Amino acid sequence: MKGCACLGILFVFLLSGCDRREQPLTWKAYGKNGAIASGNELATRAGMRVLRHGGNAADAAVATLLALSIKTIGAFCIGGEAPFMYYDAGSGRVKVLNGQGGAPLDEKAIDWYYAHGIPGSDIRAAAVPAVVDVCVTALKLFGSKSFAEVAAPSLEILDKGGPNWYRDTSDGDTVHTERDWYADLARTMRKLVEAETRQTGTREEKLQAVADRFYRGDIADDLERWYVEQGGFLRKRDLAAHVTRVEEPVTLNYKGYTVCKCGPWTQGPYVLQALRLLEGFDLKQMGHASADYIHVVTEAMKLALADRDEYYGDPQFAEVPLKALLSDEYTDLRSPLIEMKRASDAIRPGDPRAMRALLAGGGRSHPSMGGTTTCVAADRRGNVVSCTPSGLASRAGTGGATGITHGTRLVIFNTWPGHPNRMEPGKRPRTTLTPTLVLRDGRPILAISVAGGDMQDQAALQILLNVIEFGMNAEQAYAARRFSTGHFIGSFGQDEPGLASLNVSDSVSQRVLDELKRRGHHVTVIPGNVGGVAMLYLDQAAGMVTAMGGRSAGLE
Repeated sequence: MKGCACLGILFVFLLSGCDRREQPLTWKAYGKNGAIASGNELATRAGMRVLRHGGNAADAAVATLLALSIKTIGAFCIGGEAPFMYYDAGSGRVKVLNGQGGAPLDEKAIDWYYAHGIPGSDIRAAAVPAVVDVCVTALKLFGSKSFAEVAAPSLEILDKGGPNWYRDTSDGDTVHTERDWYADLARTMRKLVEAETRQTGTREEKLQAVADRFYRGDIADDLERWYVEQGGFLRKRDLAAHVTRVEEPVTLNYKGYTVCKCGPWTQGPYVLQALRLLEGFDLKQMGHASADYIHVVTEAMKLALADRDEYYGDPQFAEVPLKALLSDEYTDLRSPLIEMKRASDAIRPGDPRAMRALLAGGGRSHPSMGGTTTCVAADRRGNVVSCTPSGLASRAGTGGATGITHGTRLVIFNTWPGHPNRMEPGKRPRTTLTPTLVLRDGRPILAISVAGGDMQDQAALQILLNVIEFGMNAEQAYAARRFSTGHFIGSFGQDEPGLASLNVSDSVSQRVLDELKRRGHHVTVIPGNVGGVAMLYLDQAAGMVTAMGGRSAGLE
């Protein structure tokens, strides 16, 4: 299926006023001293507790992530992944933490995948767990608190106990475990706190001891034993080799706004490609939710997604022509492919290397499961985090005695010869997880995190346009009905594309629906909205943050 089962309820919690009193939990709130929106009430409370005690946005986001890994199991897990974007108010710069794990280093394991395919829901589909290291890296580079301080709320949750089951969001089944995984995970988390406490030296050295115990110490030994027992391919050397890459964002100046995305190891840059294609159209004149607007944005997304499917992959293993994809020359070649009176019914990647509008021979029309949750945070100092945590559910159990439930992100790889996202030893899959930060005059105005697999950036793009093109406020931009297309190669199992498909809200008028169908769109009317969105809107002039979160619907 094209969509991704996502955690639908988002919780918002803010600090307000000089005394930093907490406002009640709600789907929308305002505050001056900090804000968090996430996919779970207890996780949001964990982050707010850290903010109340002087932590910054990075500290609060890590506390929120650790709690989310417990309370949103099936959508996110501590053995999963979490791309992490951080705006530092002191320097005015955005940094990206590559919180995605890689494939096994063993070439024989990779040969097995090419012979048998990539399984969708067992430990052989697990990438190296990335969450612990991205949390440690965020604390080292941006935070001010210790690991013990940010982990304390999660340990309290674990100590209260919970069910020995979780929901496998790939098909909705309840997965029962053989162990008390709350107790197991509590022991593992206490080992990490113990590693920090026992380590002498600087704060950074103490935090590094946390990662070392997980990836290179006795916890790694326990995980390796479990991998062997379960028939998995990961080993201790895979864990030991893992690092969180610290990167610059990919950016685009769109009508005075700087849109920041993670690199082509995510799907994020296609949003920038779509914006480039849309620069030459007067979207405001077309009118929001008009047939022209829905058509042109859909056609731009289809062209950008075709390039995603053709060129994106781990840039340490594949040469991704990103500069060319975002160039004026390439945009000028691709824009005329958008015909206002006719919907495209083909996958049409371009050729940025030869600077041609269309790739000779066409794209890779090769013949979804899981879940994601959300996390955005801001503090009173002006630091902002946008993070999209996930961990596609695994039926392999919860890490034996470690309690570390693993994701199945390797399903995003393919085994197509020569493709930039083909599986290779140690390579990271091109993930759908794609947080967004938007700056104006060098300061953040939007932080967006979306659950919904391939639909994540379709929702994010439309929220950006709602704000930039139509001047909507936070609530209007969040609530406005969104549309989506399945006109791409699905990331989870590489499904065949739904050519010319267009899913629109039941709030769209019949006149607009009829016109879209006349242009060749295969229209499906859906209730609700596309993508599970959490967002922060930062009004720099007023010093106010608006946080938004609510129940959304995605394609199944």
